[in-house]
Amino acid sequence: MSKTIVQNVVFRNTTPQALYELYMNPKKHSVVTGAAAKISDREGTAYSAHDGYISGKNLRLIKDKQIVQTWRASDWEEADTDSIFIINLEAKGKNVVLHMVHANLPDKQADSINKGWHDYYWSSWKNYIAGKSTTTPKM
Repeated sequence: MSKTIVQNVVFRNTTPQALYELYMNPKKHSVVTGAAAKISDREGTAYSAHDGYISGKNLRLIKDKQIVQTWRASDWEEADTDSIFIINLEAKGKNVVLHMVHANLPDKQADSINKGWHDYYWSSWKNYIAGKSTTTPKM
């Protein structure tokens, strides 16, 4: 069995371009999460985040609008298949709604990953955008 997480997060006073950069630019990704990230803005390339804890491949990238990746954590069972991670960015006036779907997650990992998106990404992104400290807990 596998699970799917769906999250819709509002980021105030920002742009889709700024959020896309926070995820796809390796320096910004590393700063905002507090852990090393190697990522490229080219489809078909491999990436890693959180000091290698997360890895996968860029499947589809539409600049400033959509990110689709395979996604896998290093502590998953070998038999677990890669999950699919999708972000869509929607401008709403001065705000952006981030629509996230994370599908095909192992049952026993889904709850911690659901919480982890808020703890390791969305909270830090909101702080970064607001000019506050982006101290993120270690995985």
